[in-house]
Amino acid sequence: MPRSREENERIRQSAMANIGSAAMEVFLERGYHAASIEDIAKRAGVAKGLIYNYYRGKEGLLAEIVRARTDEIAGVIEEAAASPEPSEQLRRIVEGALGHIDRNPKAYRFFLHLQTQPEEDKVLSKYSEMLNKEMSRQFETQCDIFRRMGAEEPVLRSLYFSSTLHGVMLMKSVYPGYPVEEIQALIIREFCPDRPR
Repeated sequence: MPRSREENERIRQSAMANIGSAAMEVFLERGYHAASIEDIAKRAGVAKGLIYNYYRGKEGLLAEIVRARTDEIAGVIEEAAASPEPSEQLRRIVEGALGHIDRNPKAYRFFLHLQTQPEEDKVLSKYSEMLNKEMSRQFETQCDIFRRMGAEEPVLRSLYFSSTLHGVMLMKSVYPGYPVEEIQALIIREFCPDRPR
């Protein structure tokens, strides 16, 4: 019996996620320019041709990984915006951001690495800029949330909030036993009270 269109799509999405995860690991270990499609295929346990079936080479693969990350960031913000209460919006941002890192800490290391590449690297700086633009949008949304909460200095409060989240994300990506759930509860108590500090 032939597979349904939905089953084919599920298999395709699973294979692409596996390839993307393998690519991030290889790019972290060897650097983007030194990594090859063959290295990625070997890590993913797939034929090299399958990667070319889904992506236009190594840069096409990188572009898709970054697009998926910007969609992920936008998705966290969209879900947060669905709540009418600013403190609940912040809570959803915390839970969304830390939930993603808790499930895939290596991904955060990869994106942090990508965002800190030299601007002279024309390939990587293009994708770093894409990530930075999406994160800037998130930051502006947070500033607006803190304004609506009545924070005295909403931009500084948003910077502090972002720094706290990224610090936790970095710690989780470096220390596997890092207590994300406990720290998440502290962040929510600090930033998501009924009244702003």
